[in-house]
Amino acid sequence: MAGPTTAERGAKRAAGASPGRSPKGLGPERGGGVRALPARSRALLLALAALTLAGGVLWLLYGSPWLRVEHVSVSGTRVLAPGQVRSAAAVPVGSPLASVDTDAIEGRLRRALPRIDSVEVVRSWPHGIGLEVIEREPVLLAQQGGKYTEVDAKGVRYAMVDAAPAGVPLLRLPAGRSPSLRRFDADRLTREAVDVVAGLPQEIGRDLRSVRVRSYDSLTLELTGGRTVFWGSGEEGEAKKRALLALMKAVPKAGHFDVSAPSAPAASRS
Repeated sequence: MAGPTTAERGAKRAAGASPGRSPKGLGPERGGGVRALPARSRALLLALAALTLAGGVLWLLYGSPWLRVEHVSVSGTRVLAPGQVRSAAAVPVGSPLASVDTDAIEGRLRRALPRIDSVEVVRSWPHGIGLEVIEREPVLLAQQGGKYTEVDAKGVRYAMVDAAPAGVPLLRLPAGRSPSLRRFDADRLTREAVDVVAGLPQEIGRDLRSVRVRSYDSLTLELTGGRTVFWGSGEEGEAKKRALLALMKAVPKAGHFDVSAPSAPAASRS
């Protein structure tokens, strides 16, 4: 009987091979016979892909013609004109939006426009810069010649105007050579007056026409109808407010009130 042929012997050897092992000389295979990449090669490919992606993002943000500043919007202004704000901000139109220095823009606005109390510079993708402004509001007016300097709730003198804004009381400080100014300068006395005015109840504040400051402990509120309130110093503000409201209810026709000592307030008709 003839022995097995060469083809049959090869088939038997293949059938007897251990499961999971590749034929001799071929290395490990994965689905479809594709050889897996070594770990080092895979890591290199991933790194190259990440670098390519990062480079694409950087080009999109800084080198492409798409994400660039085309317009500047202004919001929150009351007295200032939006054009004034845009001009002072000097936003670099045409520059990549990502490269705009928002802190520098804020600094330029604060220096050029003292009326601005705060400003937020925001990127409005894909082409805009937004300037969100909050203006200072006058609490008192310091008269200088025929003009008025506006003073805000922080005691900051920030703008000079030709006409007094309606409803804002005048600040009357001692003369330049007054002994009061040797101990407390005008800025300190202004802050004291501002603190008193800012804390007044609405029913008193709406009738306030001026604040006369003779010294640190001598503030007088001048109200409509020729009425006056001797406030004294800026201390014990809450107690003085309660005492004044009580006096005004008890003696509604009084012309002069004294709450400098809130535990012993007084009122008189003159």
